[in-house]
Amino acid sequence: MNSIDNKTISAIRVLSAESVQKANSGHPGLPLGAAPAAYTLWQYQLKYNPKDPKWDNRDRFVLSAGHGSALIYSLLHLYGVGGEEALTIEDLKQFRQWGSKTPGHPEYGHTIGVETTTGPLGQGIANAVGMAMAEAHLAALFNKEGFPIVDHRTYTIVGDGCLMEGISYEAAALAGTLKLGKLTVLYDSNGISIEGSTDIAFREDVPARFAAQGWHTQVVEDGNDVEAICQAIEEAKKDERPSLIQIKTQIGYGCPAKQGKASAHGEPLGVENLAALKENLGWPQEPAFFVPDEVYAKTAEFAEKGAKAEQEWNDLFARYEEAYPELAAQYKEFYEGNGYNPWEDAELFAKPDKPNATRNLSGNCLNYLAKKIPNFFGGSADLSPSNKSTISGSGDFSAENYAGQTLHFGVREHAMAAIANGISLHGGLKPYVATFFVFSDYMKHSMRLSALMKQRVIYILTHDSIGVGEDGPTHEPIEHLAALRSIPGMTVIRPADGCETACAWATAVTNDGPTALVLTRQNLPQYPESCLDAAKGAYILRDSEKEVPDVLLMASGSEVELIYKAADELAKEGIDARVISMPSFELFDKQPEEYKEQIMPKAVRRRVAVEALTSFGWHKYVGLDGALVTLDHFGASAPAAKIFEEFGFTVENVVETVKGLF
Repeated sequence: MNSIDNKTISAIRVLSAESVQKANSGHPGLPLGAAPAAYTLWQYQLKYNPKDPKWDNRDRFVLSAGHGSALIYSLLHLYGVGGEEALTIEDLKQFRQWGSKTPGHPEYGHTIGVETTTGPLGQGIANAVGMAMAEAHLAALFNKEGFPIVDHRTYTIVGDGCLMEGISYEAAALAGTLKLGKLTVLYDSNGISIEGSTDIAFREDVPARFAAQGWHTQVVEDGNDVEAICQAIEEAKKDERPSLIQIKTQIGYGCPAKQGKASAHGEPLGVENLAALKENLGWPQEPAFFVPDEVYAKTAEFAEKGAKAEQEWNDLFARYEEAYPELAAQYKEFYEGNGYNPWEDAELFAKPDKPNATRNLSGNCLNYLAKKIPNFFGGSADLSPSNKSTISGSGDFSAENYAGQTLHFGVREHAMAAIANGISLHGGLKPYVATFFVFSDYMKHSMRLSALMKQRVIYILTHDSIGVGEDGPTHEPIEHLAALRSIPGMTVIRPADGCETACAWATAVTNDGPTALVLTRQNLPQYPESCLDAAKGAYILRDSEKEVPDVLLMASGSEVELIYKAADELAKEGIDARVISMPSFELFDKQPEEYKEQIMPKAVRRRVAVEALTSFGWHKYVGLDGALVTLDHFGASAPAAKIFEEFGFTVENVVETVKGLF
């Protein structure tokens, strides 16, 4: 290692340790151990223009081990990512403080240059797989001989914890199957986790595991050997398989009292140990947060190289536009949109002429919209025939056909959702994923991150209630709708018929964030009164005869049929009911107060909500004087009609519940 390499690595180490120390909070161990690997990647391998961190053809860097956030902040500062908006020394001093650009874990959209929100271990490596899949697909669609306009790599730094998480197994297995040769994982292998040596719980041969999953693997014995790390990355580039490089490091490197110990993981070094680190690295004790001019000069070489690479790509794309004008125009549409507005497309909202399951109607919408929005890219966790999530004639995305539009994730729900986040973050594609609603439990953390990052991932969730029937309580979602509704920024829609399903899809493709489409297996009636007001979350499907109704009936999805029919029966007994279809709490809650009052007048205190799932969440709409026909226990195995009857989801029970309010 030459002296300037060593000095720049020391700058990364010290800045990271000082940030944690000043905050008196954070994780110095990983930055101290992984600094040489991160530096080698950025300085000598990464294709990236720091002045334009959104350049389409940049290499992606993901810090999967997001607890080591001080590392990425030091890199973003030293390499000037964001130009005039780059992190400053003052930003590093504000690490983990209120309102700072340097939060405890990296946050996409909050800090310039952070490609994805990480910290929940294993998420980052799965995001990286999604980014690599997006690159492979776009390259297959747009590249022509002599015009590699989509040609970049995805790198991620992972730790032992990331690879212990089950999501990493799922994601790595799929990446190996797909031969994602432009994906490289740098494994910071320090053998330490919070509780001590990883030997207490994690003794597997990690390279052997990845090799068994179809990866190219290498081991770098000395985590401080810049030349060896650089050579390993070069070797990874030559292989058609995804690559794992195990880099053996020491957590807390350079701090004599902490090096190689679990205490280096998640607590500041302490004033004396920070001083010892500086002394050990030959770093001046004062001033704090010191960076020599020659270090900035070294990292500036990276910026010059990146700016040149982007200019060469811009020139290449200009020639591409001349040679392939239609493809170039489509490429821009993929990233910028083609102006299609689903709300102005009457054909999308054409009403079906007979009862149908909303999963089938959703499949029709997906295929219709795919003709208008050609950059859909998605699939199911081995359930596409049931989820109706295949785009007809699109071809299967595989190692043999990256141009295929339909993804097959295998039975890997957690990785599927995180991969979808990576596809979305990459840009240029509109991801959707599908599974049974009950298995959204497996995806929930990734769905939460979709919402946190405001990614437009569409979740198709079918078999939405006890209507699953014979499969029984293991497959009948009860609490799941409430769980998803509780995620800030997640729009959950449970439509009741074809028009509402079309509204759900139109919302999903224009939504500023993720959307969960919750759909039935069983057929539902089509309502002549349903309309685009469904996009407001709740609307009057059938109004009362009186100006002020006697009772408000509200439901979502399949239970709308019950309140619709119950209104007829109640009318025979002189009770005037308003029928409200309520496909989405989130959309309704965003409406003006005037609209909410129009739909649910405060003066009407007799209210009944019907939903074949948990009651949780409905109380804010029915109030203290209302009633619920819901399900606060698990389901059963029997034909669906029998289960609905036994659990009280009948017109008769709804009628009796309403009468009880009088």
